[in-house]
Amino acid sequence: MNRENNSNYLIIALSSGKLFKPSIQLFERIGINLRGGREINRKLTFFDQREEIKFIITRPKDNPTYVECGAADIGIVGEDILLEEKKDVYRLLDLKFGRCKIVVAALEGEGQEKYYKNNGHRLRIATKYPRIAGGYFREKGIYVELIKLYGSVELAPQVGLADMIVDIVSTGRTLKENKLKIVDEIIPLSAQLIVNRISYKTKHKRITRLLQEIKKLLSLESDKIAEW
Repeated sequence: MNRENNSNYLIIALSSGKLFKPSIQLFERIGINLRGGREINRKLTFFDQREEIKFIITRPKDNPTYVECGAADIGIVGEDILLEEKKDVYRLLDLKFGRCKIVVAALEGEGQEKYYKNNGHRLRIATKYPRIAGGYFREKGIYVELIKLYGSVELAPQVGLADMIVDIVSTGRTLKENKLKIVDEIIPLSAQLIVNRISYKTKHKRITRLLQEIKKLLSLESDKIAEW
């Protein structure tokens, strides 16, 4: 049977970008052949024929959509995307790598108190994450104007577009380079293993076996994995 059409294959969606390399390492450590994923080419799919696993490479924001719609059985995705997109998938496991956090940040030299008072105008918040940001400020009882940006969020306070930003931070270096400081931390994040709801029933044994192998690896090598 042509492997492209083999329904026995377990299809796993890997996010491109920062999570791709540690995802490859994770599967290799549990004995899955990922040589195809290390080849420098334009292919977006590769296979482990022995284990009957097909891997597809997606954009990070598209990853849970592939899983939700059944184009992939399993996916590895950043937790920020799950919180923002609210896709109808099962979250199976925190994978402990790709750790970062979503924060509120403002220009250095400004008192924190200023940003939690509406001083004559509604606070303007620039962010890639309007759902997360909106929920945070609602809980604080602060009415804000959300400005959705797709890149260079750090620029917004410098040019007067926004009073503050809500963005994802790993080392904090980019904030410092743009003279921004963290005002508050909203939530810590890490890579998550997700599964399609139907696949979890129809391929339950295979998915459960894979899940147990990953859990075992995490328990044995949690310190190393956190550094990937």
